[in-house]
Amino acid sequence: MVFEIRSATPDDAAGIAGVWAAAMPQLVKTARGIEAELRNNQGRVVLIAVTGPEVVGYANVHLPDPDDQAPRVRIAVQVPPAVRRNGIGTALVERVIERAAAAGAARLLTVANDDSLDFATRHGFTIGRRMSHSQAELSTAPDPLPTPDGLQLVTYDAVSPERLHEAEVAVRDDDPSGLSGGGGYDEWFARAWNHPDLRRDLSFAVLDGEDVQSFVSTTVDPDRRVIWSNLTGTVPSARGRGLAKIVKSHALAAARDAGMVTALTGNDAANVPMLAVNRWLGYRESGGAWTAEKEL
Repeated sequence: MVFEIRSATPDDAAGIAGVWAAAMPQLVKTARGIEAELRNNQGRVVLIAVTGPEVVGYANVHLPDPDDQAPRVRIAVQVPPAVRRNGIGTALVERVIERAAAAGAARLLTVANDDSLDFATRHGFTIGRRMSHSQAELSTAPDPLPTPDGLQLVTYDAVSPERLHEAEVAVRDDDPSGLSGGGGYDEWFARAWNHPDLRRDLSFAVLDGEDVQSFVSTTVDPDRRVIWSNLTGTVPSARGRGLAKIVKSHALAAARDAGMVTALTGNDAANVPMLAVNRWLGYRESGGAWTAEKEL
């Protein structure tokens, strides 16, 4: 197969969305959302492989802050199964490594699906933690749970983004995979809070006064009628009260009432409490992926 690699533009969004849908269908990656990411792209290099007008591969590098010492940086490389073994993935990995090394990265962190582990190890990546992918049919979602006295359940439409960001920061370090997003408030506000795929009316938080105690962010692919629980978390001081089960049960019920059909999520395979919550909500494991790292 003859292909070329070039920088992505917003006009490539639909093609990139097709790559993600084929390579990682367990995620929500819409053309609308990808276009917005490319138009507001900061701190990333985004590359695609194309053959004629068709996008046949995707890669990105999250560039480190120039002041970071020996940073670990996130990368992604995705090739649809139908066009693998044509050198596309290898070409993208090599280009990504060049860009990351030039930016001063000391290590790379990525995610490899179960069907991509051999590819990752051949290119020098060490396989790390397993993550489970699960899905639930919303027609069988349980009734939403009541909120404890003294607390308030609201959608993101009634949440202060500053307080939500504070709660996200409070739970990031609990992610042993290292995949939870970082960055300061301004970056998060542009990247996450204003992302077109985020449905604030289907995302919920439990508040104590104005402080966010627990939350779930829901992104949506309306064409597939699928939701993705992008991040669920409870701040350390509020754990042990079942708040994650409350916010997520309301999110799934609201998504069902909004006409969505399937709920998708992913978790570190060792996150026993969240896996138990998901089983109660009706999720069943549908596949897995692994973190993978490479020293530069």
